[in-house]
Amino acid sequence: MSGLRARVLNGRLLVDEPTSLPEGTVLDLVVDDEGDDLDVGERAVRDAALQRAWMQAQNGEGRPAQDLIDRLRGR
Repeated sequence: MSGLRARVLNGRLLVDEPTSLPEGTVLDLVVDDEGDDLDVGERAVRDAALQRAWMQAQNGEGRPAQDLIDRLRGR
């Protein structure tokens, strides 16, 4: 089973999705809002790579996503 999506309404969690869980199942919900596990150096590397990619796209140096998909599929 994948995760459930809930929203807060009047201070309570509202889950309005079908589930295959049995009646009476108790769930422990954890809010995962701590971001990523990257350290400062790893974030700098990531941000630099994203900036390079954005500049390449702006300069028309990109390729269609289908090219990458085909390559990954070994075509």
